Amino acid sequence: MKTKHKELNNWIDEMVKMCKPEKVVLIDGSLKQKLVLEKEAFETGELIELNQEKLPGCVLHRTAINDVARTENLTFICTSSKEDAGPTNNWMNPEDGYHKAAEIFKSSMVGRTMYVIPFSMGPIGSPFSKIGVELTDSIYVVDNMLVVTRVGQKVLDFLGTDGKFTKCLHSKADLDINKRLILHFPEDNTIWSVGSGYGGNVLLGKKCMALRIASYLGRQEGWMAEHMLILGVEKPTGEINYVAAAFPSACGKTNLAMMVPPEGLKVKGYKVWTVGDDIAWMRIKEDDSLWAVNPESGFFGVAPGTNSKSNPNAVKTIQKDTIYTNVLLKTDGTVWWENGDGPIPSEGIDWMGNPWKPGIIGDDGKPKKGANPNSRFTAPASQCPSISPRFNDPEGVPITAIIFGGRRASVAPLVYQSFGWNHGVFLGSIMASEITAAQYGAQGMVRRDPMAMIPFCGYNMADYFKHWLEMGSKMKNPPKIFHVNWFKTNKEGQFLWPGYGDNLRVLEWIIDRSNEKISAYKSPIGYMPYKKDLDLNGLDINEEVLDKLFDININEWVKETKDIKEFYAKFGSKLPEELNIELNDLIDRLG
Repeated sequence: MKTKHKELNNWIDEMVKMCKPEKVVLIDGSLKQKLVLEKEAFETGELIELNQEKLPGCVLHRTAINDVARTENLTFICTSSKEDAGPTNNWMNPEDGYHKAAEIFKSSMVGRTMYVIPFSMGPIGSPFSKIGVELTDSIYVVDNMLVVTRVGQKVLDFLGTDGKFTKCLHSKADLDINKRLILHFPEDNTIWSVGSGYGGNVLLGKKCMALRIASYLGRQEGWMAEHMLILGVEKPTGEINYVAAAFPSACGKTNLAMMVPPEGLKVKGYKVWTVGDDIAWMRIKEDDSLWAVNPESGFFGVAPGTNSKSNPNAVKTIQKDTIYTNVLLKTDGTVWWENGDGPIPSEGIDWMGNPWKPGIIGDDGKPKKGANPNSRFTAPASQCPSISPRFNDPEGVPITAIIFGGRRASVAPLVYQSFGWNHGVFLGSIMASEITAAQYGAQGMVRRDPMAMIPFCGYNMADYFKHWLEMGSKMKNPPKIFHVNWFKTNKEGQFLWPGYGDNLRVLEWIIDRSNEKISAYKSPIGYMPYKKDLDLNGLDINEEVLDKLFDININEWVKETKDIKEFYAKFGSKLPEELNIELNDLIDRLG
């Protein structure tokens, strides 16, 4: 198999010598080839064909039991200097990284096929876009990459004979957790992932390239790669304001991106447009404002909790041509997950491939779940009812506001606005959230996750903060920056805010503030809404609950500043002085 690109051909030859596949197949992006590969995967059990009458084009995949989420402890940034990776990344010397991974890659594809996937992150030919080529021995990876990226001959045509591309190598190898590595070589524009079959570790265009490698490239080239959704809110006048928002995984990004206006606001005639649910690449345009594109072409969403109340648009999106991962297989050939739609099935096959019934008790003495808590759906963005008409716009969309958010039971109020760009970067840098099922670690613990990028920043986070500050100084019209917390609870642990579609009420305030249409009052932590400016029409929420949603507990915030100081200490002298100034100003305001 040869392309017109000499460097690409040489690299493929080199990787073939190491991995020793039985054959090499170029993925051309055609439906015909996809169906042939899926048929092969049905025969081997790599994929399971679902009920084609009820779920046309849909398939199911099960990962290894120890391979159900991103393994951050096995994910490394390989730079020549450890300081370039920074204190929040696992670091490995590039020479050691290549050597250790090569030992696992050696002969890992014997008897298997190596699939060559040329892909574009972002619309092909867009000034935002980047090209990658992933080599893999997994049809599941091929199937997913066909959905979440733009794949095929058009990409090779655009790459030409000497275009730049990210080298992405993946092999399942033995799926042995003790022989699993996810390595990023930013200086070489290269990613090696071996020993895993889980999407977050093996769809190398996604978190690996679109965030870790792209964030590094963005700093070199003067743009930003962010873990952010992008949505547009259209008023009846036709005016659309686009918002980018960062939340840690499984904290409601996809639900917010595909939000349906609540009954109480429908009278205003709002439409919500989905541009992206996970990643935003942002550039300063000629008008000195920030524009963003979603580099992906599909969604890789968390299934549990996705239902017709939480995300009706997602439910409609995944009715056809969807890849389901680690969900329950029902007896009628359809799928189910906890907190999904429909009654709990009386029986089925669980995500591990075992017979399942409700209430069946596991070895830990707890009821066994039918679907893994981090089970997934992969679906084309084009199927989403709210997909933006500008989804494929090579120029992207202008960003009015940037929102940071976390999952906090207390401390952070429902919404507040930064005093300016630097203060907004400070708010992003101190984001904190409870650990979710998408991460490897103890669920429920709170950890700092600046801009939701701790797992995804491809270089020293202190330099990343500096890059944010520098980007702000280059814009005449920077977006306004806000912080939200949908997850504040009462003493009984019940959420105070209804969330889901009602989050549009908060977005309405954010957009009006960004366009300077309403005032706000100054609190120690930022600008806060006047209650009269929040449209609560149709919402059953009393004054006491509202007061709790916006309560600022000074003692909690004083403790928070001590935690922030401790977190900032990780970065030593590399932490931008502007952030220390913002922290000291906050301490002064808290009195």
